[in-house]
Amino acid sequence: MSNESFSVQQSGFLLELSADWIVLRASENVHRFLGEYHVRMVGEPLAKFTLAQPLHDLRNSLSRQRSASGIARAYRVRLTDGQTFLDIAFQQADGRYILEGVMSADSFGASMGTISRLLEGLPDCDDAAVARRMRALCGFDRVLLAGSDGALKADCSRSNFPSRGTVDLGSLPPIVFDVNAEAVPVHPRGNDAAASSIALLRAPTRDQAEQLKSLGIRSLMNVPVSVNGKQAEIFSCDSQSPAKPCFETHAAAELFAQVYTMGKGG
Repeated sequence: MSNESFSVQQSGFLLELSADWIVLRASENVHRFLGEYHVRMVGEPLAKFTLAQPLHDLRNSLSRQRSASGIARAYRVRLTDGQTFLDIAFQQADGRYILEGVMSADSFGASMGTISRLLEGLPDCDDAAVARRMRALCGFDRVLLAGSDGALKADCSRSNFPSRGTVDLGSLPPIVFDVNAEAVPVHPRGNDAAASSIALLRAPTRDQAEQLKSLGIRSLMNVPVSVNGKQAEIFSCDSQSPAKPCFETHAAAELFAQVYTMGKGG
């Protein structure tokens, strides 16, 4: 892990919560989403800054569901008196909760609404066809399917990119909406392994950002393929333009990867 202080992408926010939902850390842009500044939230119950019933419903929903990746999600959640609707991702690490949010997309339901037809016959598809289907699902300019060593198995592109040769299998964030956007520190500052290792919205390091820019990549999404508990392949999706912040597309891509895994005995 880099020695840089842990930061998140500015298109979303992050809260690190205790087991009883006390705010331990908050990204310094949280006021844009919840209407309260990070310095006032830290050390206080999250319930102090949200509507009671929506937060109660959110906690119940998140406690009941987890994807295979350990991520629970909720969509179009209104936590405050304003008209802001949020999409929420929720994970647990080292006895703490990591709650992340982005503004709800106008196209909510589009990715999950199209996935069923893309899953039909998926286990029988060759690598090139699988990459084409993932690209149709996620809407990125290019989808690469790579093996456990990072070597490319399939490349489905709609525009020309500089060649990548191999795919980074783990150190990049799972989602980067805009590599050119300035990262937002998390308060109190420091490099917290619990959040920085699993947060969906963690910002790329300076070196990672420069590497992506040199490859002509503005946004990306990485979705691992695990077989028998070990990462065997990875879908690496990227574009030359920024991606609209959206947790639903990532959730749909994870589901696609899980079904693809079933055909491999995972």
